[in-house]
Amino acid sequence: MQKKLSQFFADFPFVHSQVVADPEITGIAIDSRTVEPGNLFVAMRGGTVDGHDFIPKALANGAAAVVGDREIGNLDVPYVRLGNPRQALTWLAAAFYDWPGRNLTVIGVTGTDGKTTTTNLIYKILLAARLKAGMVSTVNAVIGDEVLDTGFHVTTPDAHDVQRYLARMVASGLTHVVLETTSHGWAQYRVDACEFDVGVVTNITHEHMDEHGSYENYRAAKARLFSSLERTVQKPQGNPRLGVINRDDRSFEFLNDFVKVDKVNYGLGTDSDVRAENIEYSPSGIHFVAVSKDFRVATASKLIGAYNVSNCLAAMTAAIYGLGIDPEIAASGIASLIDIPGRMERIDMGQNFTAIVDFAHTPNALKVTLEAAREMREGTKEERGKKGRIIVVFGSAGLRDREKRRMMAEVSADLADLSVLTAEDPRTESLGKILEEMAAGARSRGGREGETFWRIPDRGAAIKFALSLARPGDIVLSCGKGHEQSMCFGRTEYLWDDRTAMRAAMAEALGMDGPQMPYLPSQDKTEKEWLK
Repeated sequence: MQKKLSQFFADFPFVHSQVVADPEITGIAIDSRTVEPGNLFVAMRGGTVDGHDFIPKALANGAAAVVGDREIGNLDVPYVRLGNPRQALTWLAAAFYDWPGRNLTVIGVTGTDGKTTTTNLIYKILLAARLKAGMVSTVNAVIGDEVLDTGFHVTTPDAHDVQRYLARMVASGLTHVVLETTSHGWAQYRVDACEFDVGVVTNITHEHMDEHGSYENYRAAKARLFSSLERTVQKPQGNPRLGVINRDDRSFEFLNDFVKVDKVNYGLGTDSDVRAENIEYSPSGIHFVAVSKDFRVATASKLIGAYNVSNCLAAMTAAIYGLGIDPEIAASGIASLIDIPGRMERIDMGQNFTAIVDFAHTPNALKVTLEAAREMREGTKEERGKKGRIIVVFGSAGLRDREKRRMMAEVSADLADLSVLTAEDPRTESLGKILEEMAAGARSRGGREGETFWRIPDRGAAIKFALSLARPGDIVLSCGKGHEQSMCFGRTEYLWDDRTAMRAAMAEALGMDGPQMPYLPSQDKTEKEWLK
């Protein structure tokens, strides 16, 4: 694909300097190391580096033009100066790929927890309705029969990657896409030119305070999904411009006033537009009746936990009211989702207890995950006299929101029987200090170190220890990493998969063949050295 530089600015919404030359552009790059001949290099300022400093490297690699916000002269290629290259990137990429969002019905999903699950549920409903649909989530991108892994510490992909995915979907003949969007993605303008038709929020709880500074700022970043609905262009296939919001969440009052397009709410209470009645929980899934003024449909899902009832309602509301899909078809789509990688994923190697890997990495996510485990443990009325224990392994990331370290340990002390505190991407922070902050939270809720909670810095050793505690009927959860394929120590990403680690530890415990425990640098020191 090639496009004249002037074509990038034909429908550009921001002020920019004059395009004085018009070379053919072969692609867009934001990293000088990835520039190929003919590329447009977009120089952006970051937290520690400034892309403008790498313009000479980009030119050496063959950049045909440069976009930036600094006053720069005497370049051998055209230079377009504008106010915010990061914000401009999504529009430049959309123009390069011929505005793919305008040829798709685009459903956006945001929230703190439950985004990936809800995205997958909507996608399954679209398939059940025989629509040609694609999906981009933090786990993978699905384009026709092709599944692309996005689990290597990725949130919303970069703006030009999002537009490339959408363009590939258009080229493949797809008509609908479900796009999971994060607060990072909205704060960094990665999805601004996606032309959303339906916006869905799962919840907005405590997370990313390190980046956004306050709950209000974090909420505002999420809310940009709904303000974007007002700007969506008219499409030949129509665009409903519907906001779907959670009646049970603390964000409801704000969003109910904020959303200016049509909106529908969902929730577990009787005052919700779409609600659940006759909810039944079991270790094998959930059953409920989805009800609104327009329909009443029995719904079953293999997912577990009350929070997944809410996720199912969000997906059904978006599909039925946003896209006009029949409620019975929506329910069949819900039932067709078997599981999601790293979301309450069971690891079964014949052991006499339940082992689960989950992505829960926020206080609210850990809370609802542990509550779901308690529901699983209770089982049927006949089984409730034989309860097993809940044993949970989790950490809290370095260089991220410090307050949630205490909060997550408090949640675990309240809801789990035994807790093992361990590493989760410590990055350049002291792992020992992170674990002490977590231990303080556990102690504040009556936790007793060495009796109800332990600190084990190496995550592989922590999982092994948790399994060694397990008795028949117990539930062991490893939370915080889920589908992710790496863990960061210092500035290095080490290959890591909690599911592989759980299988390796399980195989060793059962005396059977299994995968090797992945390596982490925490294996190279004693616990005492890490806890200093």
